[in-house]
Amino acid sequence: MRFNAPAIEELDLNMTPLIDVVFLLLIFFMVSTTFQKETELKIQLPQASEQAPTEDTHSIEVVINARGGYFVNGRELGDSKIVTVRNAINKLARGKKDTPLVIRADAMAPHQSVITAMDAAGQLGMVKFSLAAAQSQ
Repeated sequence: MRFNAPAIEELDLNMTPLIDVVFLLLIFFMVSTTFQKETELKIQLPQASEQAPTEDTHSIEVVINARGGYFVNGRELGDSKIVTVRNAINKLARGKKDTPLVIRADAMAPHQSVITAMDAAGQLGMVKFSLAAAQSQ
């Protein structure tokens, strides 16, 4: 008895769909990486010096204590509303927008109190504005 050997079929692997998928992935990653550069912010951070700043004779100092109370040039304000802070700063600045303003906040002061003082200065259009911090040991 003679058996016919089955014909051996050659396996063929079609590479065209694989190449298409690889090119689509390549295009996707090329396009998505170019958008990352546009969302980055380029800022130059200020440098602090160890020298004491020169004292200006007519500057406004807003001090915020740990409870969120405001002191403008040593005088305590009656409440913590933005209108009160803005009026106190405006009274001392006499309408001059280039008067230096320094905000000194306690380390435990509420963040909202600092933002309120900054917002009051921004509403008045103050152009010389700084936040004071203690120098580390």
